[in-house]
Amino acid sequence: MPRFMLGTTRVPHRKNTAGIQAVRIPAPATVTLPMSQHIGAPAEPTVKVGDAVYVGTKVGEAQGFVSSPVYSSVSGKVKKIEPYLSSNGRSCHAVVIESDGQMTPDPSIAPPVITTLDEFICAVRESGVVGLGGAGFPTAVKLEAEKKGIIKKIIINGAECEPYITSDTLTMTVDSAYVKKGVETLMSFISADETVIGIESNKPRCIDEMRRVFEGNGKVRVEALPSTYPQGAEKILIYNTTGRVVSEGGLPSDVGCLVMNVTTVAFIAKYLETGMPLVEKCITVDGSAIKNPMNVIAPIGTSIEEIIQFTGGYRADPAKVLYGGPMMGVAVYSTDYPIMKNTNAIVALSEKEAKPKEQHNCIHCGRCVSACPIGLNPTLFARAMKVGDSSERADRLTEAKIGLCIECGCCSFVCPSARPLVETNRLAKADLRNQQAKK
Repeated sequence: MPRFMLGTTRVPHRKNTAGIQAVRIPAPATVTLPMSQHIGAPAEPTVKVGDAVYVGTKVGEAQGFVSSPVYSSVSGKVKKIEPYLSSNGRSCHAVVIESDGQMTPDPSIAPPVITTLDEFICAVRESGVVGLGGAGFPTAVKLEAEKKGIIKKIIINGAECEPYITSDTLTMTVDSAYVKKGVETLMSFISADETVIGIESNKPRCIDEMRRVFEGNGKVRVEALPSTYPQGAEKILIYNTTGRVVSEGGLPSDVGCLVMNVTTVAFIAKYLETGMPLVEKCITVDGSAIKNPMNVIAPIGTSIEEIIQFTGGYRADPAKVLYGGPMMGVAVYSTDYPIMKNTNAIVALSEKEAKPKEQHNCIHCGRCVSACPIGLNPTLFARAMKVGDSSERADRLTEAKIGLCIECGCCSFVCPSARPLVETNRLAKADLRNQQAKK
């Protein structure tokens, strides 16, 4: 029976758009394409102002091993190349393209020819795909582990445990044929003995459809997982589908696992069929401030505001707008920000839901410890951050295993004193990294 490593948290599902088909947004007037839409080194612009581009034209070349190319999502002309400050504080360049409204595909687009593992990895790298569930890790880098012969389990993440988000649900119900092709392609190049598709039990249509398309394939197992948060977190998913534990600082490949988001897998199948790189995303638009919750397909680089207005605008003034869901999403300070490769949702919250609760002193109730799926004690991190001596602070954080925190937000969600625990954990991890870098 699938189980959490330790704690569990039940959050509201609010899957309001689960049964709503995605609608394609018209070509936007402009798109803004940051060169950093992934974990790792930013891409380097390969175009200049005034250049004509098409849908699928490369505008940013990957730099380094952990990086990913960026492609134009519209046809038109490069309007400007400017500095860009992302919502997470990272700086890079962004290519701004003025659309001609035609959405003309690049004439050079063609399906890649692959017969070997190296060719497959190269094709995945050139597709520009990264983890589409939100993490944004370049997918091709994960596949390199196969060269060491250590991958024994392929785990497809279809949990989609965050409130509101249903874009992966649509992938599993509408694009199930591409999920099937993607999984079969992976299995033809990855020497795993089994593929496990993990889906929360509150998505019976997805479970039924995945079992239907893989019926008769003895190497694919569809696992119905309990609807408890954060079921989709990588370490949790690995444990609940295989019983294997990824150690602190470790990678899934260390325990013989390759984890991929279900939409990432479906996209790979589409790319191998068409040759069109990653230029658009299916995004859930929802939240208490949204008038008409829906799923939309939009060119990457379209502004958040334009997408929200396409759905019908707001029912209430938005007090907070998030990339992603309310548990692990990132707040933006302007709706002029563009959607990116790893954007799977836009959630806009009204003042009632977004207003922070009044903070109080810790009452030592232990709820944060009980809720943590890894079994950590967030109060130890908060205490350590009050220590003035940096060396002692680093020692305390290391001893308390801050590196195991997956920033799922469960501790903050259950805290009756409304302590900013997950924010403190993030600061603690950054502080420890800085101290280790100095050493």
